[in-house]
Amino acid sequence: MTGTLLLVPNTLDLGAAEVDLQEVLPHAVIRRAAALQHWVAEDARSTRAFLKRVAAIEPLAAPLQALDIRELPRARKGSREAVPAQEWQQLLQPALQGHDVGLISEAGLPAVADPGSLLVAAAHAAGVRVLPLAGASSLLLALAASGLNGQSFAFAGYLPQEPAARLARIKELELLSRRTSQTQLVIETPYRNAALLAALTEGLTAGTSLSVSCGLTLPDGWTRSGPVSTWRQKPAQMPDRLPAVFAFLAN
Repeated sequence: MTGTLLLVPNTLDLGAAEVDLQEVLPHAVIRRAAALQHWVAEDARSTRAFLKRVAAIEPLAAPLQALDIRELPRARKGSREAVPAQEWQQLLQPALQGHDVGLISEAGLPAVADPGSLLVAAAHAAGVRVLPLAGASSLLLALAASGLNGQSFAFAGYLPQEPAARLARIKELELLSRRTSQTQLVIETPYRNAALLAALTEGLTAGTSLSVSCGLTLPDGWTRSGPVSTWRQKPAQMPDRLPAVFAFLAN
């Protein structure tokens, strides 16, 4: 029998003061995380930091130094070739040998706006059971708090950094939003938050609804929604270390 690939949610406090783990994650998730001896992560160091927080609540199945923590493979720099399939299979070897494996993201839910989705696909192909555990998703929390259309929405990921290409993409997404009444969600690296907000307020039409959520699940987290015209009149100060989610809906 094979083990299970458990999608273990993380907190959303990366880059901020740590919140109480039990304020964000169900105790059952913390307990399941403590029992795992095999992990796949974006970054082993941040995963060890997460497990230290888990250990303060539930004893780990093995000493932290003895846990098997492997990092997701990355495509070779400057190469357009995909990561070879055998590298994903190697990460699943513990599961194929009957052990449960935890997949964790840098923040939020694994495999959602996260490279771990490729490991999930490999698990399905290998016949390994996949089990998502309950936790916070910044995208869905932002959508819920935005007041925009939650019946039809799309995540467009990162926009181009080059100003002309970014503006063209904003116009393209706004046209799609207007035609389909679909909320568009985008994100950016935190230190570019201010630049993205400026591009959105400049590129979107005045009547389009724009919502920004920042620091969700943190004590001072916030969401602000309103027409682009009000954002232009009263710009917001964006932190450069906290992740944010930007959503807009054209009328």
